[in-house]
Amino acid sequence: MIKIDYNLQPTDLTSKLQAFWELSGQKIHSIEQNYDVSKGSPVFTQQGKYTTRGWTEWTQGFQFGSAILQFDATGEQDFLEIGRKNTLKVMAPHISHIGVHDHGFNNVSTYGNLLRLMREGKIAFNEWEKNFYELALKISGAVQASRWTPIKSGGYIHSFNGAHSLFVDTIRSCRALVVSHRLGHIFQGEGDVKINMLDRALQHIKATADYSVFYGEGRDSYDIWGRTAHESVFNVKDGNFRCPNSQQGYTGFTTWTRGLAWAMCGFPEELEFLETLEDTELEAFGGRTFIESYMLKAARATCDFYIEHTPIDGIPYWDTGAPNLHKLGDYLDQKANPYNDFEPVDSSAAAIGSQGLLRLGKYLIKKGETEAGQKYWQAGLTVLNSLLDEPYLSKNEAHQGLLLHSIYHQPNGWDYVPEGSKIANGESSMWGDYHFREVALYVQKIINNEPYYAFFNCL
Repeated sequence: MIKIDYNLQPTDLTSKLQAFWELSGQKIHSIEQNYDVSKGSPVFTQQGKYTTRGWTEWTQGFQFGSAILQFDATGEQDFLEIGRKNTLKVMAPHISHIGVHDHGFNNVSTYGNLLRLMREGKIAFNEWEKNFYELALKISGAVQASRWTPIKSGGYIHSFNGAHSLFVDTIRSCRALVVSHRLGHIFQGEGDVKINMLDRALQHIKATADYSVFYGEGRDSYDIWGRTAHESVFNVKDGNFRCPNSQQGYTGFTTWTRGLAWAMCGFPEELEFLETLEDTELEAFGGRTFIESYMLKAARATCDFYIEHTPIDGIPYWDTGAPNLHKLGDYLDQKANPYNDFEPVDSSAAAIGSQGLLRLGKYLIKKGETEAGQKYWQAGLTVLNSLLDEPYLSKNEAHQGLLLHSIYHQPNGWDYVPEGSKIANGESSMWGDYHFREVALYVQKIINNEPYYAFFNCL
């Protein structure tokens, strides 16, 4: 399990963060100047160069969102122009993309961050520009909400696999839904029926808590507190849950750690967002106490599982049930080894999960649960501290990635295996790099006493 450093303070990371942003800027410029855009969105690196491979266009918002975060962190105008120019030029198809569930990833990372910066006064206010960002976010949320599957206990936003498929990672992407709702967008269906997007968001979050997260309550033989399934499969004819499944993990009965990390980050974020709503608005959905209860249970469980089932430095292997982990010996009692001969680590899960730990910790401390909150907060700092050092921080200027040892799709064998190695290692991903920047910015803003970093600051 993670060896939590209870003495670590955000300010202890100041010098590391300064070096981090310098490296980060170099990587962004390298991609902007050298990547062949005719290949499609950059997804992950092979031999240090970004390339594309995937089933949908889900990473472009991370590419341009990274430049926007870089500007936010450093104030360097060229990064703002990279982010703003490319959002206008390239991101429009992602707004109306009816074939993906990833609207929060692509569009909140770009249009949302730009609107947030304008609200916070970091970029000049312009009425038409504001309206442009707001319209993009309104439509993006509505398109995401249209991917709807009703089930006996409510409904969910289905994944690109089809109407039967609930992905755990969509919990973080449904930010697009709640932003569109809060911007006052009226989403209409057949016969001009008005569809409440907050209702759909809360139903999706509840379905994720009920079916994607396990609580040690005997659902199946592998039910452990905080375990997650990447995919939950439903019978769309009668609305019944059928089984857990996995697309990128080892099985539906093991825990793909990046999926776990999406849940760790998504639930605390939505808890924070819930505080911006009036009690009266939540009454129709069971009330604040009921909603907070299932969100907080899922947030605690997933963060607990991560702490218990991750090596001492906070960097997890790609799946906690990966078949060759036993060959590593007592791997949870030592630092993760990305160069081993048996199973890859996934640093991108650590970058995402560390933000979830920090947010949950801050949320609980604010609620008066100081001891529990401090555990999660310090665990998040511990993970980030590990990531900000080698072998995870990419200091080689020739390598376009920022966060090394990210894994995309181990079962499909998509990740690059270096010559002389038996497993994939040494490469980066757009989501890993973006979330590394995001958690670094989150902590830096706390150090500098700047406005708290939250997606809903764009409202």
